[in-house]
Amino acid sequence: LRAEPVAALYERALVRHTAAFPALEDQMTQFTGDGGNAGGGKSPDRLDALVWALADLMLRRATAPGVRRLS
Repeated sequence: LRAEPVAALYERALVRHTAAFPALEDQMTQFTGDGGNAGGGKSPDRLDALVWALADLMLRRATAPGVRRLS
């Protein structure tokens, strides 16, 4: 479920990889929607990190710029 918004970014061609990442690409192509992995029992660690990074960078609501004060 958490990867669905990120998958939509790929479907809309909003994400591009500028280099080859064979281990990540293997995990991306072997991951099943129910959280399983068609490539075996290993955790999709690279894919999970990608989902968290893209969600934070591209899906998080931007806040207005401001000045923070240290108290």
